[in-house]
Amino acid sequence: MRIAVIQASSQISKNELIFNATKKYATNSQIYNFGCTESDVEKYSYIEISLLIGLLISSKAVDFVVTGCSSGQGMMLACNSMPEVLCGYAPTPKDAYLFAQINNGNVISLPLGEEYTWTGPQNLEQTIERLFSEPFGQGYPKSEQNRKIKDTELLKQIRKTGQVDALEVFNNLDEKIIHKLVSKKDVIDSILKNGRETKILDWIRAQNVL
Repeated sequence: MRIAVIQASSQISKNELIFNATKKYATNSQIYNFGCTESDVEKYSYIEISLLIGLLISSKAVDFVVTGCSSGQGMMLACNSMPEVLCGYAPTPKDAYLFAQINNGNVISLPLGEEYTWTGPQNLEQTIERLFSEPFGQGYPKSEQNRKIKDTELLKQIRKTGQVDALEVFNNLDEKIIHKLVSKKDVIDSILKNGRETKILDWIRAQNVL
């Protein structure tokens, strides 16, 4: 699995913790850390990060994204506005496990500021550990495994039917937002190198990305 770690600039201090925990527990996976970190010239809101996540997923440059913002809720809602993205909200290890097994999505949003008490680092690491503790999409509880898997596939079909094409979203963005997105060079370079969806790669190149 190819996994990206990227969170809003408001939670720069949590990036290393998220990245290290993902490396530790998502074994046999390729992990990309896209920040945000202090080294980023631009600062990115959770909405802008959700757009970058949309590019990462729709281009098929990565298979899964670990993200978050102060509450985790805003990022989850913004990500679920993106075509081809199915994002869950995981404030606890149990939520992360159920999302992976029942919903089998491709993005998880973590609360990184709201109620981030002295137990925050421990809870966050345990949440990521539980997320990657088993292969995704096995269904839960096991007694309802087949029904749960079928329900998830139906949900994905309904979402796909009800969403516009990814390019329609990006073509209708304000030019200033597009410029800011393509200025996140680590994300864009990785998409151009690893992406497999030609139409997304062509759209990025059309933005005069060097």
